[in-house]
Amino acid sequence: MKVASEFFANSDVFFGKDAIKELPGMLKSYQAKNVMVLHGGSVKRAGIADIVLEEAKKAGVELTVFDGVIPDPTNEIVEKTAELARKEKIDVFVAVGGGSCIDLAKAVNVLMTNPEPVRQYGGIGMVKKPVLPLIAIPTTAGTSSEVTNVVALNDTEAVCKYVIIDNKLTPDKVIADPEFTRTMPPSVTAATGMDAITHAVESYISNMATPLTEYHSLKGFQIFYENLPKAVADGADMVAREQMMLGCIIAGFGFSNANLGLVHGIAHTLSAHFHLAHGAANAAVLPYVMEYNAQSCPKKMVELAQAVNLPLSGDIDEDKLLLPKALLSLTKALKIKTLSEHGIEEKNLGILAEGVLKEPVLGFNPRQGVTKEDVLSILRKAM
Repeated sequence: MKVASEFFANSDVFFGKDAIKELPGMLKSYQAKNVMVLHGGSVKRAGIADIVLEEAKKAGVELTVFDGVIPDPTNEIVEKTAELARKEKIDVFVAVGGGSCIDLAKAVNVLMTNPEPVRQYGGIGMVKKPVLPLIAIPTTAGTSSEVTNVVALNDTEAVCKYVIIDNKLTPDKVIADPEFTRTMPPSVTAATGMDAITHAVESYISNMATPLTEYHSLKGFQIFYENLPKAVADGADMVAREQMMLGCIIAGFGFSNANLGLVHGIAHTLSAHFHLAHGAANAAVLPYVMEYNAQSCPKKMVELAQAVNLPLSGDIDEDKLLLPKALLSLTKALKIKTLSEHGIEEKNLGILAEGVLKEPVLGFNPRQGVTKEDVLSILRKAM
């Protein structure tokens, strides 16, 4: 029997069509006076921001809109936005967008009750004081940031991507309306969907996994594997869109407790050095990292393959590699770019590999003792 383990889940989730109509009541329940709504340009262009703002106005609050969300938020944008939020005396945040937007809101929230700079909170459990209420409204199905305790930020000075992990950061309430993902183009649907698959499979094989996390990770993976190709092929397939958003919430509960591994260590470094979108970076290396990890967790690799009905032979040495092969086929079918197609060259691989070895997330990887040569081998395969 395994020793006792913690499973943390905190978000109050409102899921389904027209869930946005719950927003005014949420704001009133907090007795909100000054609310900051954060979103990016694509959310504005899709008309989603206007829908959210219209509902927020029904609560009779003062609204401050920050529409300058960027991919992979930096320390600088966090501190700039926090300065604005303090000036406007914000008491509730509403984040409308993908992982970058929700992560930005989480990080800004830290600085409402804790001193700058934000980089000092990198690591696990470093945030000292409780934060303000945060309502997350995801518009992508991939990051699970809406239900997790993780913030990913880009440190432009250190040229690295780092994470803040603290249960205080988990959004209090989530409005998950699959209709808000309808306008995602196929390439974004594919990349964010592969990010979701990465969360599910990496957390399932994590050395921090428990029966509770494994259940969520495995179920999320089954949902993604079946529905991601459908959502990419037809963005108006709302059954597939709904399932993808549901899977993100389920898998989010898993990986926020079990953590992730080498795929994310490589993806963080690729994003920091070459500004690759997080999902695209994960997708490019996922099959090869899973192949690398297979020898350390063959039983779990077979369980993942079995969960999506891959044809097992009964020989564990063969079957442990079924999943990496299937994931490679999936990335090709979804037209995920290789590293070389992103402009990365052989001469760049050395500095990337060195950066990966500094990633704390490697501590949760099932195969320990990762070397620079190991990372170089994976990167070369992903070229």
